[in-house]
Amino acid sequence: MRLGLVLAAAIAAFLTFIVVSQGGAVSGALGCESAQRDCQGAQNRGEAAGSLLGPKISQNAPTRVAQAGWETKQEPVKICWSPDQLRGVPGDWKVKKEVSAAFQSAPNRKLLPFDPLPEAWRGVIRRVHIPDGRKVIALTFDVCEQPYEVSGYDSRVVDYLRDEKVKATFFISGKWFLTHKLRAEQILSDPLFEAGNHTWEHRNLRIVSNPVLHEEIEYAQASYEQVREEFGKLSCKNSGGTEQETAEGKTPPARMTLFRFPFGACHAASLKAVNDAGLLAIQWDISSGDPWPLQTPDRITKTVLPRVRPGSILLFHANGRGWHTSEALREVIPRLRAQGYEFLTVSELLHYPGAQIEKAETCYDQRPGDSERYDDLARRLEAKFAEFTKRMIAAKHSGTATATSGGQ
Repeated sequence: MRLGLVLAAAIAAFLTFIVVSQGGAVSGALGCESAQRDCQGAQNRGEAAGSLLGPKISQNAPTRVAQAGWETKQEPVKICWSPDQLRGVPGDWKVKKEVSAAFQSAPNRKLLPFDPLPEAWRGVIRRVHIPDGRKVIALTFDVCEQPYEVSGYDSRVVDYLRDEKVKATFFISGKWFLTHKLRAEQILSDPLFEAGNHTWEHRNLRIVSNPVLHEEIEYAQASYEQVREEFGKLSCKNSGGTEQETAEGKTPPARMTLFRFPFGACHAASLKAVNDAGLLAIQWDISSGDPWPLQTPDRITKTVLPRVRPGSILLFHANGRGWHTSEALREVIPRLRAQGYEFLTVSELLHYPGAQIEKAETCYDQRPGDSERYDDLARRLEAKFAEFTKRMIAAKHSGTATATSGGQ
């Protein structure tokens, strides 16, 4: 009799331990099914539901635990920036010339490992062929920044792309990553966008020395990797995509794998250096012509629309160097959508099922050799860059700020 009472007490204590543990938290599906009130109490406190359900469950963002038969709660999605904070401000697209902020040093860091491109991906990619004729294209935006300037962030373009949920690829100068770090983080983390290498300071790789050529490629990669690393420390997500994309979040790729040559100009040595760095050289088959100061929205529209075909890669600018780009996009994008076109990033376009890349042996705008016309301009700019650098170094040593800000 006494033994029976002892056994009964031990069984009761054991069952009590299973049902209510860690201050009342419920353990396992059995406890939740037989003690709903205790289960709810455990949920409200965010306490662990025992080893069968794993680690502690927080009080936010309900999610279904099917095997337990009751709702648990997860950590809320931490949003980096509100929709209003993502939007631009008037004038943020303006280019500032001859300013001390333009004198930047590249990040001193070791690049992540990479493999040179296989032969099949070497060369200059101009577009892709889509065998089934599916109307998929890629919009690309150059975000250049030269040594003597801080270029703009054309929020009129970026805000519109976000509003319309249009995917795009931005080819960004490495220095721009540093002078516009916040906007760079917002682009990198946006589910709609991807970033590609546009060299460190947008120098023509056809005419620079071999050491500078490699620095232009590597410094841009280092800038991206640093900004990406700093964004990762924020442990938050961008609200720029759909509700599901925001909840899932986007982790920017470890390194950039796309590259665009400044001035759309290259030669054999620079193309080899880019491909050896594990980067795909992305040109375009349609240029909007938006850097021309006399450009108009109507002229851009009439230039772009008749030439678009499945697999096209289109060139625009989003650094304050695109004249009337945002106005033209408000005409071009709706009309392309009305024709059935879908917008992808360049990476998505290259890996579209059945896509066949169309390459060239060298870089050009509309016909081979036409980008060589920028060589003389680039040499004049190199002289200007050298003078600016000399002045900035002198100002730094003397402790004075001799640079002045200017407009576009």
